[in-house]
Parts: sequence; C-alpha cells; structure tokens
Amino acid sequence: MKTLTFSTTIEANAAKVWFTLWNDYNYRQWTSVFHPGSYAVSDWQLGSRIQFLSPQGEGIDSIITALVPNEKMLFTHQGSLKNFAPLENDPAAAAWKGATESYTLVESNGITTLTVELGASDDPLDDFSEVFPKALAVVKKRAEQFAITIETTVKAPVEKVWDYWADPEHIKVWNTASPDWHTPIAENDLRVGGKFLSRMEAKDGSFGFDFGGDYSVVDTHQKIAYEMSDGRKVTVVFTTMDDTTKITETFDPENENSYDLQYGGWMAILQNFKQYTEIH
Repeated sequence: MKTLTFSTTIEANAAKVWFTLWNDYNYRQWTSVFHPGSYAVSDWQLGSRIQFLSPQGEGIDSIITALVPNEKMLFTHQGSLKNFAPLENDPAAAAWKGATESYTLVESNGITTLTVELGASDDPLDDFSEVFPKALAVVKKRAEQFAITIETTVKAPVEKVWDYWADPEHIKVWNTASPDWHTPIAENDLRVGGKFLSRMEAKDGSFGFDFGGDYSVVDTHQKIAYEMSDGRKVTVVFTTMDDTTKITETFDPENENSYDLQYGGWMAILQNFKQYTEIH
C-alpha cells in the first residue's frame, strides 16, 4: 500500500471549503482537472454508495465510510466502472479495491487547512502526484472567492427565456420554491439603474418578505447583474445552445442559513422557472 498526501491552506472557513468540495456544481469544477465533465452520483450520506464518473461512464465505485460535516470525508473504493457499471475480473478494477481517499478540514481563526490522503497500490496513484495539487488549487480559489452557483438548461430559445424571466406577470407564476408559497406582487424595471421587487409570501399568510434590488448590468439575451437590498450581488448569464438556453446564476450567500439550504431554495425556484417556461 502506498499513501500520497496533499495539503493546502485556504483563507475561508471550513463550511465554505466543505461546500466547495461537495456541492454538485463546485465538485464538477475542481474535478474537471482530472477529467473534463467529471461528476459524482450519490445521496452523500454515511454508508452510501458513491460513483465518481466521467461523461462516458468510466470511473470509480466507492462507499462513504466516514462523514463529519465540515471536518471529514472518507471514501473506500470498491473497484472501477465502465459504461456506468462495475468492471468485473479486470486487474485495473482490482487495483482500486480497498483503496481509500480521505479529506480532512481543520479550521483556525477562519482559515482552513485541507489535507487529502490517497491510499492504494502504486499503479492507481501514479497519475495523481502532479494533477491533485492543481485540483486543490481550484478548490482554494473557489473557496476564497466564495459564491453559490446554480445552473439549468431550458428547452426554449433565449428570446422566450428572457421574456419569461423579465415579465412581472410571468414572475408572479414561477417565482416560488414550493407550492405553499407564491409571489402576489412583482415589479421589474429591467434596465441599468432600474429596480425590481417581488413580494414573496407563504400562502397561509404566516410569513412573507420583499425580495428586491438594483440592476447594474443588463445585456439583452446575455447577462443580468444586480445588487440586492442587503448589498449582496447576483449575476445571471444566459447561454444559447441551439434551441435551448443554459442559465447560470451566481449569488453571494447570506449568513443566517446553511449554504446547502440556500442552494436548494434558489435551485428550486430556477427549476420552477424551467418547468413553467417549457410548458407555456
């Protein structure tokens, strides 16, 4: 058994580093250093299976054998994958059996030391000595310049997507994260220096708040940027791909709720926009 150890110091708290490592969007960014399009499939629970995959379905089949949020993640590898399935009776697959991959985060005064240890036979580790530090450099940069990014692809041309995104009558329909909430009031002056306001309320009247801000960038069919009333910034990029439109939304998080909760809430609204726009 051979062990490789990599370490980096990141000027960000452990929660930001953890989210940068394991949030789906962020994970795809730093693991693209190993293979473009890399991603993971798992429910990210202790004891669960996790598959590390390339777009072609090649990768590693593993189990999450230790998990302490913001502190420790340990994968115990079971073997290789090909065509999205375990590769049986293959020397390369056997070489990964029992190999381990651990991530340890230690925070002190808002600065986090991230240490990664890979343990396996010599062959599987040969390719990682040079590339893993490059991947950790991406983690460091993204954690230190921390923001949350969500993304979806809408099966509609950008002209329709832009209109549905900007029109207050459409906003009042799609701007909700769950069926028990709604947006009864929406105002939108989509121009540089213009303002927007959406009144978001629970349908039972138990809670509500105003979501608003000022536009700083409006590039028609391409990009919107605005500053929320609390000073946090948001950028929305529209990318045309044939008859579909990819929306990439990046926002500064607030400090009251977890990053996972904020990611889930904003993503739910974006997915609601996608569904509404595609069927109307």
